[in-house]
Amino acid sequence: MTVFRIGEAAELLGVSPDTVRRWVDAGRLAAVRDEHGHRAIRGVDLAAFARAQAAEADRRAEESSARNRLRGIVTAVVKDTVMAQVDIQAGPFRVVSLMSREAVDELGLEIGSVAVAVIKSTTVVVERSAPAAAHRGRTAS
Repeated sequence: MTVFRIGEAAELLGVSPDTVRRWVDAGRLAAVRDEHGHRAIRGVDLAAFARAQAAEADRRAEESSARNRLRGIVTAVVKDTVMAQVDIQAGPFRVVSLMSREAVDELGLEIGSVAVAVIKSTTVVVERSAPAAAHRGRTAS
């Protein structure tokens, strides 16, 4: 069974370790104790929590067929006469969008603006990320 330390769970959820600890303390996220007595999150519990968080965000989102929404801060805007490039930092993810200059101006996008990158794609490449070597196959007690 895969288990994650609080910091690892926080990184995967895009929040601080303190936020994960608060969720655990409030009973929103189940935790177990590892062999050293530290709190840990079982992979299946973390996946269920992440899915529930995403479903809650989907309910708050506008009606759309796109399900991939990354909220972040605009870090760069490069405009020419017709087109523009907008860079958004959404947690650890950099999202770059090419759009019309008119759209950038209408949305009022500028460095420091909060924006949501809504992504709908016909091709998504998924790569497996191996867990930390110390956590492979480790079971929680």
